[in-house]
Amino acid sequence: MDEADVVEQPLDLVRLSLDERIYVKMRGDRELRGRLHAFDQHMNLVLGEVEELITVVELNEATQEEAVRTIKRAHEMLFVRGDGVILVSPPMR
Repeated sequence: MDEADVVEQPLDLVRLSLDERIYVKMRGDRELRGRLHAFDQHMNLVLGEVEELITVVELNEATQEEAVRTIKRAHEMLFVRGDGVILVSPPMR
């Protein structure tokens, strides 16, 4: 195994995912999938070719029924602030 591929610290796993497509779960029922271009120790991320999924739960006042819908948006480039990140998943190898 190459020394550059060794995971000793948590951010090493993120470093190995540079220029790969990753999955990011965010606060507020948001999910991102995109190519990781950059990151820092605060988990601020720069993603390219991003697909954003937003889950919205709406309550029908009359029937008290919940309707769940997903909004899908595409972004060419996105800066993600680290304090909103819950989970970062590297690509499957």
